[in-house]
Amino acid sequence: MKNGQITIPSVLFAGQGSSEKLAEILAKENVKNVLIFTDRGIRGAGLTKGVEAICGKAASVMVVDDLTAEPAVADIERVLGEVREKPELIVGVGGGSVMDAAKLASLIVGAPYTLRDLLADSAIAKKQTKTVMLPTTCGTGSEATCNAIVAIPEKESKQGIVNDCMIPDYVILDVQMIAKLPPKIIAATGIDALAHCVECFTSNKATALSDAYAGEGAKKIFHNIRRAWANAGDLEAKMNMMLGAFYGGVAITGSGTTAVHALSYPLGGKYHIAHGISNAILFAHVMAFNEDACTDRLAMLSDIVYPELAERAQGEKADHMIEEIASIVRDTKIPTSLKEFGVAAGDIDFLVDAGSQQQRLLVNNCKKLSLGDIRSIYAKVM
Repeated sequence: MKNGQITIPSVLFAGQGSSEKLAEILAKENVKNVLIFTDRGIRGAGLTKGVEAICGKAASVMVVDDLTAEPAVADIERVLGEVREKPELIVGVGGGSVMDAAKLASLIVGAPYTLRDLLADSAIAKKQTKTVMLPTTCGTGSEATCNAIVAIPEKESKQGIVNDCMIPDYVILDVQMIAKLPPKIIAATGIDALAHCVECFTSNKATALSDAYAGEGAKKIFHNIRRAWANAGDLEAKMNMMLGAFYGGVAITGSGTTAVHALSYPLGGKYHIAHGISNAILFAHVMAFNEDACTDRLAMLSDIVYPELAERAQGEKADHMIEEIASIVRDTKIPTSLKEFGVAAGDIDFLVDAGSQQQRLLVNNCKKLSLGDIRSIYAKVM
């Protein structure tokens, strides 16, 4: 067995109403000063009301809610500049961008280095403040990962900051946080989570430890994403989606995403296509490119997700997994062409160049991509 390691949040609470556990965390940590990261949409929807009330009973509270979607370096620097004093606990209530900002704040506020220092060398980071994450989507897995992604406008792309210190201390998966999530957000974030699981399972860095989480996460998402998208009241399916997203995030700490995420970064960085959508557009095409290098791994994943197909040949099972990915994207009405977002054929040179620079992720891919291969994948989604 390949040597492996995964890093997991210290404490996980899950289930309907589990956000009430925040009071226990505050008491255990003897917290008197709390910093809450969220965004105005989430706060306006009332999703932080209970969190703010619980925190307000035990501590003084500062709320930062003016984060932009998929924030750039300057956006993160701006919100960190709003923090007047070092908090004793940081709480992130939101999607990936919010939780990434909260995790970065846990490293930077009170530290002798800056965000730009971490972009140059993330290994210097040390955790300054404990964190609690309450995701309000079922997709990013940021509540479980040691990563934070920031946009780099001058490069029209994104960069990941990776350090185990960013692993949250507490995670609360309360299905009430996504009970009213619009179907299109369920679909986009769910596909992102599914990509985490499938990419980690087929990654060069996959181990038995990461496989355990990636496989179970994939099983939950494949079997629940359509239900969660189609039926707003299906809280069981939505809870399974949250668990699947969390498992995918844990898998990332021991394996890593691959070419799907690598090639999606320029789409978000330059064209501001939502991260889950850009992954969905590329997902099946990248896996089809990879198939001859990971047929056995896709077949193994099929045995976990669809044990009823176990007697089929490896190639059939691998084909079925890729077809099912494409089918989910179609069934949940996610766009499948970059043209819908104003990306023109003349932009492909930029995409090839920017995508090829994402070596942190491309080295994980089970099959090496040439510039021609990258061009071919982008051309398929134009």
